[in-house]
Amino acid sequence: MTIPLRFFKAVMILAVIIESGISAYSQEVYSKAIQQSADTLNAKIENVKSDLDFLKNLKITGYIQAQWQCADSNGISSFSGGNFPKNADNRFSVRRGRVKFAYTGTLTQFVLQIDATERGVALKDAYVNFKDPWLQMFTIQGGMFNRPFGFEIAYSSSMRETPERARITQTLFPGERDLGAMLTIQPRKESRFNFIRLNAALIAGNAIASEIDSKKDFVGQLGINKTTRNEKFRYAVGISYYNGGVFQETKKVCNMVTLADGMTKGFVVDSTESNKGQYAKREYFGADAQVSLDWFLGVTTLRGEYLWGSQPGSSKSNVSPTNRSIPATPDPIDTYNRSFNGGYVYLVQNILNSRHEVVVKYDFFDPNIKVKGTDAKSTVPETTIKTGLTGADVSYTTWGFGYNVHIATNVKLMAYYEVVKNESTSINGYSNDLKDNVFTLRAQFKF
Repeated sequence: MTIPLRFFKAVMILAVIIESGISAYSQEVYSKAIQQSADTLNAKIENVKSDLDFLKNLKITGYIQAQWQCADSNGISSFSGGNFPKNADNRFSVRRGRVKFAYTGTLTQFVLQIDATERGVALKDAYVNFKDPWLQMFTIQGGMFNRPFGFEIAYSSSMRETPERARITQTLFPGERDLGAMLTIQPRKESRFNFIRLNAALIAGNAIASEIDSKKDFVGQLGINKTTRNEKFRYAVGISYYNGGVFQETKKVCNMVTLADGMTKGFVVDSTESNKGQYAKREYFGADAQVSLDWFLGVTTLRGEYLWGSQPGSSKSNVSPTNRSIPATPDPIDTYNRSFNGGYVYLVQNILNSRHEVVVKYDFFDPNIKVKGTDAKSTVPETTIKTGLTGADVSYTTWGFGYNVHIATNVKLMAYYEVVKNESTSINGYSNDLKDNVFTLRAQFKF
């Protein structure tokens, strides 16, 4: 049987149409699959990009300081990392184990820093700051942060050439930080006046512990920081001011005077009923300066700071409030007002632009400038005239000698010896210089 030619053509045309339709359908399905895959891939890329942007803005840094220390005698009171154990004149410790998270946005920054050592885990920094979007000159910061006073408080412990801050710094600003809010005014980097910086903060005044009263303390700092065009010479100066108060738990407020014998200086008690619940004045003044010269001997750095003012304390302590509670338990604390001065000087010399440097530091602290060692030596028996003087009124000087070597970019070794001298007085326990010198050997790893 023969197939009519017309029928054969119709079948062929139909086959071509069907094939074309199937092909078009297949291409459409294929295109949709490709588009879906592309969309999925784009979404994943966006997610990765978002993650990368977040990680790019997040900076994680930290350092660990492991050390061995040896003191002149067992159980000494020390500002070189805290008091020694009662039955030990040497010790191993992790002085600091810091991890810091800092997320920096366009106009914001969030910072969280913790300190993990054998003594536990403590919060060191927790703050957020915002910069104005117009002039980018004003920054508001709130949370827990370094008190803006002087140079040494804000100078990182990982950078410092000595194991610890000066005695006066640790006494007036234990832990360096406090809770509050701060305004910073500094022209943006492109400005010719960027070298000027002003800080003004309102803080709780109880270090890193919770608020205990309604009064806020003020801290202000004005400074300049400049570098020559060849960056060989740098210098900075600053002035600081602190105005606050310490809650008086009892009506007994003790002030320094010349006592009834006409020659002995000591504390007299003001027991006015209204004293209780008032605030004793806590006022500090400070001036600091730093210079650094890069020359053929290596970088030479000289820095110093001088502080003076009034400090309320107790009979046996001149340290600023830290983790204080009201009322103190088991007994409320009477207030002792003292005038003080003190400061420090560093000389740091890099050796011929190598990884080695030597440092000499001198610091002094007189917690009660109205009485000296000889003044406390009264011929009048203490049973007749009470001076009220204790170890909190004894002045100290400290010479420190150190050697640092940066054996790698992130590894530093430190050897440091401190010669601590207290004034000789007739106060019980302070007739001679105490045996409280300390040697520190430290290894620091930084990331």
